[in-house]
Amino acid sequence: MAFDAHLPDDGAPLSTLIIGTGFAGLGMAIRLKQEGRSDFLVLERAQSVGGTWRDNTYPGCACDVQSHLYSFSFEPNPAWSRMFAPQPEIKRYLEHCADKYGLAPHLRFGADVTEARYDEAAQLWQVKTRDGRRFQARALVAGLGGLSTPAYPELKGITKFKGKAFHSAEWDHDYDFQGKRVAVIGTGASAIQFVPQLQKRAGHLDLYQRTPPWIMPKPDRRISALEQRLFKRLPQAQQAIREAIYWSLEGRVLGFVLNPQVMKLPELLARRHIRKQIRNPELRAKVTPDFAFGCKRVLISDDYYPALAQANVEVVSTGIREVKAHSIVTSDGVERPVDCIVYGTGFKAQDPLPRGAIFGRDGLDLLDAWKDGPEAYLGTTIHGFPNLFMLVGPNTGLGHSSMVYMIESQIAYVLDALNTIQRQQLREVEVKAAVQTRYNQGLQKQLGKAIWASGCKSWYVNANGKNTTLWPGFTFRFRQATRHFKLGDYRVSRATETA
Repeated sequence: MAFDAHLPDDGAPLSTLIIGTGFAGLGMAIRLKQEGRSDFLVLERAQSVGGTWRDNTYPGCACDVQSHLYSFSFEPNPAWSRMFAPQPEIKRYLEHCADKYGLAPHLRFGADVTEARYDEAAQLWQVKTRDGRRFQARALVAGLGGLSTPAYPELKGITKFKGKAFHSAEWDHDYDFQGKRVAVIGTGASAIQFVPQLQKRAGHLDLYQRTPPWIMPKPDRRISALEQRLFKRLPQAQQAIREAIYWSLEGRVLGFVLNPQVMKLPELLARRHIRKQIRNPELRAKVTPDFAFGCKRVLISDDYYPALAQANVEVVSTGIREVKAHSIVTSDGVERPVDCIVYGTGFKAQDPLPRGAIFGRDGLDLLDAWKDGPEAYLGTTIHGFPNLFMLVGPNTGLGHSSMVYMIESQIAYVLDALNTIQRQQLREVEVKAAVQTRYNQGLQKQLGKAIWASGCKSWYVNANGKNTTLWPGFTFRFRQATRHFKLGDYRVSRATETA
């Protein structure tokens, strides 16, 4: 891979430094290239691009948003094989984007960022990687992803287990499940995709379920070769489908936020889905949630419930008391032998960063700025952290539509900010504390009326009951809010003078 001579690895200052090569990091890099900017680098801890779609390779991994919408608006893919793309296709799509838009000279692999610190005297971000490299940049764009750090359960004796154990995001493809006794802990979005695949291979599968999710039928199908040819020759046809999908998904906001009572209808459909796919009344009762539809993430699957109904599967809804060397003991004293544990326990959405990772003005650790939970202005900028822009930041997540749409909205905002900085010869932009506070107070007020505040415990909400994850409304409203970078919302400085 050839590198441009003007893209230094020797610590010389860059205009922009991007962290991560998922949809967020690659999208930001592509837009910079399209604007004629070349003075930037993208740091990636792995050895290839792809983010979550590179790391999550578990059997059955696929997107739960339709392919036509879960892609960049400027780079449609007429060759999607299914309405809901499987993981390998999404990974190939991201690799294609990086290649087509000439990002190779800007990518630095094996660059696991251990510290990013704002140097107030130099007005630069100083970034260190695990392998000893150092980088400097005027602006830092963090495209770390909200679902990038695996979460493990805190269970007594978990370190004493002598069998095979791994997280779904770190799948061991060399392990042979054939005939083994497998324990799956967790019933979230990943588990409902890989459990049906494991059920076919395992001798016996115990599924440890703390809370059952609401699951709807998955309207998936193969996209025919004829359709693919049509999309390639007539892109407007694919764009029309994308628009139709977008607006159909936006309609869900009516139930999630504006009138939670509307969710009674999809709940009836979800209950019907259970009755149709599971005949055993005892199992039906185990997998039927006791919380409002939509309070937790709603999942889609046509093969999860049938897998649970198979003779080699037991759904265990009793809490785990401890893990032993070769078994799991539940709180009722029942001990079940286990050869392999697969953790389908999701990600640290509330704690995406470790302490000591990002330091802003006066050496402030980002986690100390977030004592009450993550928050930002427009999910993008944070008071006390000049020239830092977060993609997929606090309260930009969705429960109803495509995150790529939100990412593109943020990218447009950051690009306008960078252009403003260049045009007005600014050295620093830092969102005003009052602006950030006012924005988040309004955000939390809206969230308090939404279905996610109806009382269930979910990864959307932190230990204090604050929803730090989701955007409470239509995605086009977020796009309107991020269409322009408003300098009046920021404290700015030119050279060493502060305005």
